[in-house]
Amino acid sequence: MKLIKLSERIFYYPCEHENDRPNLGYIRGDNFAVAIDAGHSAKHVEEFYRELEKEGFPLPSVTILTHWHWDHSFGMHAVNGICIANSRTNQHLLDFKDRLEKEGKEFFLNIHETIRVEYKEDTPVIVVPADIVFDKELLIDAGNCPIRLITCDSPHTDDSTLVQIVNERIVFLGDAGCGVFPIGTKDRELCEKYASTIASLDVDKCLEGHWTPDTPEGIIEDVLNG
Repeated sequence: MKLIKLSERIFYYPCEHENDRPNLGYIRGDNFAVAIDAGHSAKHVEEFYRELEKEGFPLPSVTILTHWHWDHSFGMHAVNGICIANSRTNQHLLDFKDRLEKEGKEFFLNIHETIRVEYKEDTPVIVVPADIVFDKELLIDAGNCPIRLITCDSPHTDDSTLVQIVNERIVFLGDAGCGVFPIGTKDRELCEKYASTIASLDVDKCLEGHWTPDTPEGIIEDVLNG
């Protein structure tokens, strides 16, 4: 897999459907680099970092989570630097970590076949909490590159964070527009609230967790009528 360029500052490492790996974002600030989502496992992180190193890019000093689901967060223990998550995401991670410690990992492996692909050959399942936790919104600046973290209502989970790279007019959405895992149902009211949030953002490009880039209008059409 190769990095794909969205702008001079923004790249992403593409999703893989067989093991349900999402797109991983990469932002090049003047002062430090930022990643969007921590990947499915340590192996996922290692492959992402290997591509960054091939391009001569610095490893991210900060990784931002879009939500708690394993494919976006269970590589956290292997990332460089610190992780940021909203408080609900962090609580979900702590709860899942506690369950793994009490029950072992078999229940996790049985959630979906893609998990068993990612965690084959007795790969350890390691869950850690975030280093920095926020509520509602957070603004960070990676160096002439302000990044806005926005919690929002979503039909997918109760802990979605959108990551808007303000000057680049790009937003990373995670899986916020998807239905509830694994059945895919979408609550109409939550879809409308999510669509309203997207409409309020001053962006030209949107990147979801498991798809290719789209426009805000395309995202809104999909979530309301898809």
